[in-house]
Amino acid sequence: MAVVGGEGWALHHEEHGTGDPILGIHGSPSAAVFWSEAAQELGRLGRVILYDRRGYLRSEITPAPPPCDLADQVADAAALLTALADSPAVVIGRSTGGLIALALAIEHPELVRALVLLEPAVLAVDDGARTWAVGVRRAVLAAADRDPSDAARAMFDHALGPQLWRGLPQEARDLFTAGSPALLAELRGHGLDLSADPFQPTDEQLASVRVPALVVSGADSARELHAVNARLVAGLPGARREVVPGGHLIDPAHPVVREFVAEVLGTQPSAGGA
Repeated sequence: MAVVGGEGWALHHEEHGTGDPILGIHGSPSAAVFWSEAAQELGRLGRVILYDRRGYLRSEITPAPPPCDLADQVADAAALLTALADSPAVVIGRSTGGLIALALAIEHPELVRALVLLEPAVLAVDDGARTWAVGVRRAVLAAADRDPSDAARAMFDHALGPQLWRGLPQEARDLFTAGSPALLAELRGHGLDLSADPFQPTDEQLASVRVPALVVSGADSARELHAVNARLVAGLPGARREVVPGGHLIDPAHPVVREFVAEVLGTQPSAGGA
C-alpha cells in the first residue's frame, strides 16, 4: 500500500499488529522487507508501520533519482505518521534510519513518543567517525563511477567489511544492489550520513529531544560507531545505551529493544503472533 510522502513521492508501507504506533525506518541501502521478522515480534507490542524509503524497492523509483536530502527523508517520515498514526510513535531507526529518526524527533517532536537508535549514522558528531565516513563516501563514488550498480556493494565492503557481503544470500545481495541508485542520490544530496555535508546536531538540538531514547551498539562494530553512540547518549537527556552481541546490523526486535518498547508503551507481548 502506498502513502504520499514529501514532494508527492509514493511510499510503500505495511502494518503489523494493533495498538500504539511503532515506526520502523531502515538504513541505506535496504528496505522494509529486511525488517519482516522483527515486525512480527514488535507487532505483539503495538501497531508496527514499516515503509520503503523513497527510491527503495516497492516505493516510487526513478531510473536516475535526483539528489535526496535529509530534509526529504524527514518530510517523508512526518507525512507517513501524519497520515497513518493518531498519536506520537515509538520510532526505531537503524543506521541511516537512525539519523532520520533523530532528525524527525528534533524537527517534529509532536510525532515522536520515544526513540530507538540502532547504531544511528549521526557520524558528524565525532571527528573520527566523520573522517571514516569521508573515506567510505569516496570509495562508494569511485565504485559507482565504474558501475553505478556497484554502489551498494562498495558501501558494504568499506563500511561493514567485505565478509558481510560475501555471507549474504544472493537474493539479499540483489535487493541491496537494486538500492544503489537511491544510495547514490543520498550521497549527492545534503545532510545524510555519507553526503558531503552530513547533519551535525548541536548540543542544543540534542538537549531538545526530551523523550525516552535507547541507543544500541553492536559489540563487534567499528570503534567510530561506538564513539558516535557514546556522544549521543551524553547529549540526549532521556537516553540510555545498550551493547549487544554482533555487528552493525542490529535486530530491530532484539530483546533489549522489545523490553524498552514495552516499557514505553506499558504493554506486554501477546501470546499470539502479530
